[in-house]
Amino acid sequence: MKKFAVFGLGNFGFSVAKALYEEGHEVLCVDYEEGRINKIQDFATHTIIGDVTDRELLESAGVSDMDAVIVSLGDNLAASILTTLYLRDLNVKNILVKIRSEDHGRILEKIGATEVIFPEKETAIKIAKSLSNPNILDYIPLSPEYSILEVAPPNHFIGKTLKEINLRAKYGVNVIAIRELVPDRLTMAPGGDFIIKDSDIFIVLGRPEDIAKIQDKG
Repeated sequence: MKKFAVFGLGNFGFSVAKALYEEGHEVLCVDYEEGRINKIQDFATHTIIGDVTDRELLESAGVSDMDAVIVSLGDNLAASILTTLYLRDLNVKNILVKIRSEDHGRILEKIGATEVIFPEKETAIKIAKSLSNPNILDYIPLSPEYSILEVAPPNHFIGKTLKEINLRAKYGVNVIAIRELVPDRLTMAPGGDFIIKDSDIFIVLGRPEDIAKIQDKG
């Protein structure tokens, strides 16, 4: 069990805190609004009504012992900066800060954030990918060049084996797993003799532009 703190209980902060708690971790939630604290009570180990820009509050809350602190203070850049500075000074190992823009992210990284989270941008990218190619079900960027994507196989793949479609040779794309819906299971590193069904979902690694070509060719 790990120890986390979540500062700010808007939609994002609430969702992160709830997910961490349901995974069995110890979660401290801090927000200045009593209503938000009341709402999170069933999904938090400890709660504090208070201002996270108060250094004494952070010290008394024991943030130095946390595995990570998630800062989600909305549009209040000044509060995010001050909180991040205090967390760094208190030797918090991992400081994750939700940001509203890439400029804000650069500032926060310079003052001590170990990771910045830009959910609006990540959601926008996923929406754009799914709209431009409906067969792409999910999208995880790994680097500027490579991504992991969930892809529904096109009709011309159904009934063929992975060896027959040979995605690596034809498209430079690797099938790292297949999520089967019938029967319900995940097959990691499937072999070349795996026969593709219309209910299967590919989990592939490659360049997004190469993966898109799969849908265009027979």
